[in-house]
Order: sequence, then C-alpha cells, then structure tokens
Amino acid sequence: MARHIKKGDMVEIIAGDNKGSTGEVMRVIPGRNQVLVKGLNLAYKHVRPSRQNPQGGRIRVERPIDISNVLPVSPKSSRGSRVRFEVDDKGVKNRVAIGGGQIGVVTKAGR
Repeated sequence: MARHIKKGDMVEIIAGDNKGSTGEVMRVIPGRNQVLVKGLNLAYKHVRPSRQNPQGGRIRVERPIDISNVLPVSPKSSRGSRVRFEVDDKGVKNRVAIGGGQIGVVTKAGR
C-alpha cells in the first residue's frame, strides 16, 4: 500500500502532546504504521556507561508517532494537508497536496 509519508518529508503533527509542531521525518516504520520525527516526541533513555557514552546517564531520543497523527506539509500553504496520488502523462505517480483549494506536488525537505 502506498504511504502518504516518506523519509525526509516535512510533516505537521495533528494529535498528541506535540500537536501543531512541524519536523522532518527521519524514518518510516511501515510494519507498525509509525514514523520518527526529528526533535519531536522525545523521551528519556537510561544508558549504561560505554565507549560511546563513557559517563552513561539519561539521553533524549525520538519515539515513534503513529502515521495517522501526522500530515505532510503543503509547499504552498506551509500547513499540513491531506494527500492524494495522481499519475502524470509519463506514468509517474506523484503525491499531490489537497488543502485550502491549493494543489501542489509534495516534495522532500530541502529540495
């Protein structure tokens, strides 16, 4: 099944403690229908001393968010919008943002 979210997309969180925040998708976990968003939904992880972390202690890590609680950010309105899939003349499948009467192709962050 096609996903409306891909790695590198800018997304807006629409539910939960981080509602209204935007961030970049670091990883999509299709088997569990979850995504990791950079810098959001942080939790403490207790780590033992190791070579990478000689002191040990508590570190902040991103925790997965359900994919239904995020929307890709529309390039025209800079807000989260629903997505539909369209096939162009060349047979390429594109994600198209639907929101506020404006339609634009959803692109990855930094492109």
